[in-house]
Amino acid sequence: MRDDDNDVRRKLRGAAEAHRPDRERMLARVERGIAGRERAERRAKPPRRAGASWLRVVTATAAVAGVCAVAGYGVAAALRGDDPDPQSVATSSTPDVPPAATSTPRDAPSAATGSPRHVPPAATERGRTSGSPPPRKPSGTPVEPPASPRTVPAAELLWADGSVDPGSSTYWSQSDITVRAKKPLTALTVELRVARSGEVADTGNWRSLPADDFDATVTERGGFLLYRWTLKAGRTVPAGEHVFAGQYNHPEGERDAHGDRYTIRAGTADEQTRWRGDFAPAAD
Repeated sequence: MRDDDNDVRRKLRGAAEAHRPDRERMLARVERGIAGRERAERRAKPPRRAGASWLRVVTATAAVAGVCAVAGYGVAAALRGDDPDPQSVATSSTPDVPPAATSTPRDAPSAATGSPRHVPPAATERGRTSGSPPPRKPSGTPVEPPASPRTVPAAELLWADGSVDPGSSTYWSQSDITVRAKKPLTALTVELRVARSGEVADTGNWRSLPADDFDATVTERGGFLLYRWTLKAGRTVPAGEHVFAGQYNHPEGERDAHGDRYTIRAGTADEQTRWRGDFAPAAD
């Protein structure tokens, strides 16, 4: 008997799963029934308003839905019975529509510009903004400027003396500057100033060192005839005694040289100094 019941349930379940209610046919049958009833009522009652047709459609739809619901309930009840393994039928439903947003988040993009209303400050690292390039590190080793030569007493580098050459005559004279270098000199400038007391005119000059090692000039400045010898760059004056001489004409007679003087500036790579002196008369 149990097997017969199970067989009946399987058949009913299969029939229920295969059953597809003909909604259109049922709706048409309900509408025909309603139409027949309305025709009978119209014979005894006055015509209804225009809105009655819409009411009829709504009523027919509700009736069809009720019939489908009753049929489905009946089939489900028949299947449920004593079935040890009842199955549930999934039904689809329309998802709930979320409510429209009533407020705008603080950081939501602006509808007009598409950019956030609030922009957080750029991250910083050690006082530097994240968008700026990192500071460049210096490359190489800085070169220290060369130290200036230290000034030393003149006697550490040289000795000098000024005199009127014994070969001078009544109309012509030569002033000698003797320089004794104690070290090789990489810089040397010798200046001879002959006072123009009376008419004094240049007649030449010379030096005991090579002429190509010096730039020599003769000019007039401040009431003096100025002779200047300057050692060229890259040249060296060797240690020892050297002579610089200026020659000039003057009025007849013995010339007084007390107003003449000379200046020497000398140096090496590390030291520099200056020497000043004057001239004694040839008779001294």
